[in-house]
Amino acid sequence: MTKRERYRKVIEYFREHMPVAETELVYSDPFQLLVAVILSAQCTDKRVNIITPPLLAKYPTAETMAKTSPEKIFEFIKSCSYPNNKAKHLYGMAKMLADDFNGVVPQNIDELQKLPGVGRKTANVIAAVVFNKPVMPVDTHVFRVSARIGLSTNTKTPLETEKQLTHYIPEHLIPLAHHWLILHGRYICTARSPKCTECGVRNFCSYYRKLSKTSV
Repeated sequence: MTKRERYRKVIEYFREHMPVAETELVYSDPFQLLVAVILSAQCTDKRVNIITPPLLAKYPTAETMAKTSPEKIFEFIKSCSYPNNKAKHLYGMAKMLADDFNGVVPQNIDELQKLPGVGRKTANVIAAVVFNKPVMPVDTHVFRVSARIGLSTNTKTPLETEKQLTHYIPEHLIPLAHHWLILHGRYICTARSPKCTECGVRNFCSYYRKLSKTSV
């Protein structure tokens, strides 16, 4: 099977079986999603969704969060991973948004990455989820699932994986495909003991093909 054939079959499967796929983070505007995504680094979406309601009730906008302090933000987020760093990032992000962007989350990837706590993956999440731009955020799920299936080959960094995925996936499907890969990795193609018998793309999967050969 060629790489293009594999992409075609995987995309066909997900379009049929997961026509609606979206982030599991709860948010109501771009600022809230940006806060949630910063908090989600090495933290589960479930935990983030517990943390954000009281935090955002107190500081619902960049302007209000910019007027507080990292120490006060810390009290709301101390149950997540790396709360000290994330509190500083959230405060710095809010202050820059308020001072330099009139409190509006920018759409541009480069401008997003100027914000404290916002790397390429986070910027891509905001651009894809909020603004439906054809960019591919590569987290641990996307990186792992892409390599296992054979959508990405010989990639050593998230950026290399991102380039392969965006090259082969039709542009209008890239934001949706991001969610396909994340959800597949979260619930089926798990890091440990992937549920291959439940996987709908196993017949197109490089990992499953190798597994089948070794078990014969």
